[in-house]
Amino acid sequence: MNDQDKPAARFASPPCMAGEIAPDYFNPLGTDSTQARDVARWRRAERARLRGARGKIPVAEHRRTSQALAGHLLDLLSNRFGGARGRVLSGYWPIKGEPDLRAALADLHDAGVMIALPIVEEKAAPLVFRRWAPTTRMVLGDWNIPVPPAKAARVTPAIMLAPLMGWDGAGYRLGYGGGYFDRTLAALSPRPATIGIGFQSAQLATIYPQPHDIALDFILTEAGVQVTREAP
Repeated sequence: MNDQDKPAARFASPPCMAGEIAPDYFNPLGTDSTQARDVARWRRAERARLRGARGKIPVAEHRRTSQALAGHLLDLLSNRFGGARGRVLSGYWPIKGEPDLRAALADLHDAGVMIALPIVEEKAAPLVFRRWAPTTRMVLGDWNIPVPPAKAARVTPAIMLAPLMGWDGAGYRLGYGGGYFDRTLAALSPRPATIGIGFQSAQLATIYPQPHDIALDFILTEAGVQVTREAP
């Protein structure tokens, strides 16, 4: 899966190939301890299974899937957010076979959307967000993930993209297990609109949501919008 992550000429920095983030994190927040352990064990197994399956996606298929997802994202932003021009949209830098939407983020930047990327400045704390442009010279952040440098402006997103390891029909996201996304959403007020980005093949019957899990407003795959929880 390394070939699909070769940097495109229009970007100043390459993608990241960081490994799984904080695999031992689980915070049941009062859930029955036996059930919490069972859910945590199941989620670890599902992450490993889904990560393995994602790593076997052929390069050409991964590229087609990313392009399809990018098109659906642009359509969703146009239909629900007026194209998001003048708003802050938090994207992500693709790691370990995640859908690569950097070209779409660059197009959105050119169309007047303020693009940001999430950054871990403090462990076990909400993420912060710095402005990004295709010409931004990235630096290595936590887990060696490329991030905008400290001099980049800090912003608060109105729309957040959330890469998915797995997802369910209720809008819940199975992430890497670090808890950063849920922690950040809980801290932001007003809460931004949330759009999960993942593969159709990563759908689960349920992620067995726990008290700390926060459902997303939309989930997008290469097949289009799969979940809509936001009021029309």
